[in-house]
Amino acid sequence: MIKPKRILDKPRVVIAGLRGGAGKTTLSLGLLRLWKNKGRHVIPFKKGPDYIDAAWLSGAAKTHCYNLDSYIIDEGKLVNSLISHCADSDGVLIEGNRGLFDGVDAKGTFSTAALARLCASPVILVVDCVKTAATVGVIVKGIVEFSRELMIKGVVLNYISNERHEKVIREAVETYAGVAVVGVLKRSDTPFQQERHMGLMSRDETGEVDAVLQRMAAAVGSSVDEGQIWQIANSAPPLEYDVPESEDALSAWTCPSTVKIGVVRDSAFQFYYPENIEALETLGAEIVQLSALGSDMPEELDALYIGGGFPETHALCLSENKRFSDKLRELIEGGLPVYAECGGLMFLGRGIFYNERYYPMVGIFPVDFVMHEKPQAHGYTIVETVGEGPYFPKNVILRGHEFHYSRAVNLEMEKLSFRFKMKRGRGIIDGRDGLSYKRVFATYTHLHALGSALWAEGLVRAAADYKDSR
Repeated sequence: MIKPKRILDKPRVVIAGLRGGAGKTTLSLGLLRLWKNKGRHVIPFKKGPDYIDAAWLSGAAKTHCYNLDSYIIDEGKLVNSLISHCADSDGVLIEGNRGLFDGVDAKGTFSTAALARLCASPVILVVDCVKTAATVGVIVKGIVEFSRELMIKGVVLNYISNERHEKVIREAVETYAGVAVVGVLKRSDTPFQQERHMGLMSRDETGEVDAVLQRMAAAVGSSVDEGQIWQIANSAPPLEYDVPESEDALSAWTCPSTVKIGVVRDSAFQFYYPENIEALETLGAEIVQLSALGSDMPEELDALYIGGGFPETHALCLSENKRFSDKLRELIEGGLPVYAECGGLMFLGRGIFYNERYYPMVGIFPVDFVMHEKPQAHGYTIVETVGEGPYFPKNVILRGHEFHYSRAVNLEMEKLSFRFKMKRGRGIIDGRDGLSYKRVFATYTHLHALGSALWAEGLVRAAADYKDSR
């Protein structure tokens, strides 16, 4: 029996760097907006667990940005996602993360290089040229020779000081490594955008987003040969994928009737994978977007999803919107299913200490959160479910990630029930995560629906049960 195949025959390119902060995002945003201005419908993807860069990439391309992370997502589902999400596009841009070969070990497992090989995509390498010259050519030569199967098709030089600096490095790269320099980004004392939390400020906290993106497009367009990069993208070979049985199915179960799931999406809570929302819709959910900052909490919902974000910078507004908090607390006591991640966890706690002030929150869990200047947890997580919770059966292993500057304090442990045992990562306290109360589940760990299909099914089932019980 011949297995069915999916074939991706679209222009595609990976934007990679030698380290984080080398200029990958600036180049990616500039290219996406340039191509959008030319009428090209290019779908952006972000390698790794990232919400902020992904939101900016989405804004530049004016379409959803999807995540590709083979640590969390099975390789088959990852390639399937890539193919299915760009079916009607003109091409694909994948922005890498960290350095080209940086993964979870010395072999570069789950690195940008591994992703580029998996997706059969040519690579544009962005190189930070601060305080170096001809050495850049040697470094690029080493990369090319180290991994011949990687298609390193172009180099963009970043932080170039002057014409002489550019001339020396360009000649070294093209002579030693045999790779074309396809662009130059000049050093500037004025950044396009402020940075925070190891990357860009979130898009929703930035004024004049479109103006910022247009400036990036103008800068990239003036010094980078985007036409040559588009030709490189067109050189990507066809990517064939054997489709296993039921590959597209997130679950064999679908909800017998439509349920309404609220998603709190505002400048305080903005971290959602579009794949997670799609998974809920695929299983039969109608998504209702709402804000916790100034609106009321609607009563007609069958479940609520509160993602991550920056509740601390909106703590005053959140604490003053008592209509929302009081109604949410009343609905939770009545059995409303609520799933909350990171910032959502903080919102459901007793309060947040921020800038030497205390802000009361919803108060479902007797725990406070205090903000720190440095990350309190950052990286991939592996959790094992403990006991029967509202969304997951017991003894299930899930992979996700955590990244937060907050820390849980003043916990009334005798009143708290944890449903995640950390096998990797920090969690809330003492290797535990996943606070549970009635039909509420709140955790520091972010899950991706393509890597944790049980999550979407669990939330929709809980919504259906609640709807039937009313």
